[in-house]
Formats: sequence, C-alpha cells, structure tokens
Amino acid sequence: MKINELTIKQAQEKLEKEEFNSVELTKACLERISEVDQKIKACLTVCEGEALAFAEEADLRRRKGEKGKLLGIPFLVKDNIMTRGIRSTGGSRILENYIAPYDATIIKKLKDAGAVLLGKANLDEFGHGASGENSAYGPTHNPWDLERVSGGSSSGPVAAVSADMCIFALGTDTGGSIRCPASFCNVVGLKPSYGRSSRFGLMSMTSSTDVPGPITKTVEDAAMVLEVIAGKDERDPTTGNVEVQNYLDNINKDIKGLKIGIPEDYLKEASEDIIKIINEAKGNFEKSGMKIIPVKLPHAKYGIPVYYIITPSEISSNLARYDGIRYGYRDEEASSLLGIYTKSRDKGFGSEVKRRIMIGTYALSAGYYDAYYLRAQKVRTKIIKELDQEFEKVDLIIVPTQPDVAYKIGEQSDDPLKMYLEDIFLSPASLAGLPAISIPAGFVNNLPVGMQLIGKKFDEDMLFRVGNFFQKITDFHTKKPNI
Repeated sequence: MKINELTIKQAQEKLEKEEFNSVELTKACLERISEVDQKIKACLTVCEGEALAFAEEADLRRRKGEKGKLLGIPFLVKDNIMTRGIRSTGGSRILENYIAPYDATIIKKLKDAGAVLLGKANLDEFGHGASGENSAYGPTHNPWDLERVSGGSSSGPVAAVSADMCIFALGTDTGGSIRCPASFCNVVGLKPSYGRSSRFGLMSMTSSTDVPGPITKTVEDAAMVLEVIAGKDERDPTTGNVEVQNYLDNINKDIKGLKIGIPEDYLKEASEDIIKIINEAKGNFEKSGMKIIPVKLPHAKYGIPVYYIITPSEISSNLARYDGIRYGYRDEEASSLLGIYTKSRDKGFGSEVKRRIMIGTYALSAGYYDAYYLRAQKVRTKIIKELDQEFEKVDLIIVPTQPDVAYKIGEQSDDPLKMYLEDIFLSPASLAGLPAISIPAGFVNNLPVGMQLIGKKFDEDMLFRVGNFFQKITDFHTKKPNI
C-alpha cells in the first residue's frame, strides 16, 4: 500500500513510529494529484509550496514532542471555504481571482492541530448542484467511472479522497452536498448537526442549513476530524454551546440492543438494487443484536419541494453581495451603476446560480411570499416534528443516501427537476438540522452505493458507533477505484 492510500489513523501511527515523515506523506499526495487529477478534475488550486512548508512545521512540532490526531496529515478543502492568502473561488467565475483575507474557523482549527493544507477542491458553483457538473471550471469526474458524475456539490474533495489524492478532506453540506458524492464515490461523508461546526468563513448559500463536515476513508477518521473542527465559535452565533466529546471513547462500544428505525414506505423512492442493499445491511444489524423498529415519515417526501423553495430564497439574499462593486468580477464596459450590477452578475454567474436566484426572488416577492416561502416553512416544521416523534422510539434511522448509483455526465443536465429529486433522502435531515453520515454499503454494477445513518441532534457519537461497527463486519469501504 502506498502511503497516500492510508487512513488518518494508519498514517498517524506510522508517523509516530517514524516510518516516514509528514513531508514525505505530503509529497506522496502531491504526486498522486499530479498523476490522476488531469482525468478527475478534483482540484482547482494546488498549494505545493505552502503544503510542504506546513508539513515541515508539523515535523518540527513532532520532533519537539508534540502529538495530535491530525498532526502532519494532508487534506484538501472545498473551495467555498475561506483560506487566507489562497485563491477561494466558490467554483464561480465571479470570484475567479479572489484571494481570501482570512481563514475560516474550521481551517484555523485544522492548522492549529497541525494538519497540512494541500489546496482547494472543485464544487458545483457556490454549492448549487447534486452532480459536480455546475462548476465554472468544469465537472469533476467520478474515479470509479470517469464518464459519470462524482456527485455534488462537494464533488472535488470527495473524488480526491476516493482517489487517494489526500488523506481526508473538508466539504460543506446544505441539502446533501457531502453525503451525495460520498455515496457515489465510496467514501465516508458526515453532515454534522447544524451548529456543531462553525460556518464562519464559509461562502453562505443557505444559512439555515449550511454546515461543514469531514470526508474520510473510514468512520473512525470522520470522528477524529469532527473532534477537531467542532465546537462553539463566538463568530458564529448559530453554533451550539454543546460539549465536544472525544468521539473515539465510545466508537467501539457494543451496539447490541440499540434501536434502528426503518421507514419502509420511504424506501420505495429508491431503485430495487438500492433497497436490496439497505435490506442486507438491516439483516446484518439485526443479526448483531440491534432491534429493527418500523417508523413512518409520511412528510419526508415533501422535503424536496420545501428545500427548493427555502434554499433559493436564502440564496437570492446571500448572493446579493456579489455585485461587481466590493470584490470579485466587475464588467468594466458597464456605463452605469445598474449596468455594473446586471452585467457583472450576468457574466459572473452560471445558469444554475441564476435559476436559483430567480426562483428565490419570486418566492419572496409580494403576493407570493405566503403561498410559497411561508408555506414551505410550515411544512419544514412538520417534517422536524415528525422526525422528533420517531426519534422518541429509536436511536437512529437508516435510509439510502441516493435513490440510485451515479449517472453519466450530461445525462440529467437538461432536466433540473430530475436533478433536484436526487436529494429525496437527503433533504429531511438538513431541514431538521440533524446529523447524518453516508457510509459505503455495497456496489451495483461496480458502482458504489451509500447507506445513510441519521441521528438525534448533536448525537454524532451514535452515528460513529453504529457506522464503525458496520465497517468492522463489511469491507466495502476498503475497495478502491481502478485509476
């Protein structure tokens, strides 16, 4: 096994034994990026000089006796997360040459822990998409089949972890943006509880559901990363004042007697092949002493229309800051203030961004606010209450991550509605602010399938415990794409 293929835990053990150092590990990841990224298009900016400097510093800290779970571990970060002095584009032409003046809180925490930043990864423009095709810099290709999508919007960081370009990565999840590509690319993707990790330094998309989270090769690794990035942040008032656990303390705890909720009617939204894989996982849990409890989520299917009213509404407000005046692209040919606004935004934004701005502006406009936005918020409340009621009976709920495997690039580009429906199993947890993790659960025609575990708010510990157990009794997560 090459050292860039290691998990965080494996790499850390070998670093401590001095089998290699962080500089060597970082060089191995940079060489892998150089080897395969022309095919995958996962990276937008690679910071070779800065990365090697970070690695040298990590090695120095280790020689001085410092220890840490992420000390010297190379990672990539989705390009809608601010990184000081490094280009941060949001996957958009409007920020093509924007250099971030500060680090996001989660980036600062990772740097303080000694993690090594390799660069910035591709994404659907400002996080708008479920396929990775909406980036202004071209689509990210799935390492398992280069003709297929990697999933979105965290397409680049997920594909990079899947192809071993880094040891772990950071993404953001608004309505499934970590979990969707994790399912398509056979890696672990965690959406923490809303408020579990700071949004300070994220390019805002949907402020009421945005949350950054880890993308890793194992559930255990995800627990290690979350422990570092989680916690209260005075610069983000939406972060919860909830103690951050040492998630590894309970990760190997016995799962016997835990109650898993299975919403049978909801599962019917997936293909037969996906349902079969979820049922096989359910059987494994049952054999291991977990109790399977039927649950009902009749309003979960309305998560899609609710999400695609609330999200565009918040987008139309959040993206108003990109106006050609303060920063980002400006059309120099415009002869008036209104002309600067309209021409800069027209040339700087892609089609999906424009579509969402228009939908959101319409939903918030006079005469339509009550009919669309207000009604969507009421249904959102109904979905939250429904999940809360079911969680009184169970410890976690299991559903597919995606209704099917990754589709071919361009296959759904002309049908935005069909693309939005890919989020059928993802949006409820986002709307309710609950933690959810996608873990590798099998394959259909050699294409990965993810299983989603949804937990109670701030109970990521339960997801890690059950997810880690599943990875002990299966080997799906160990399979690698042939690239």
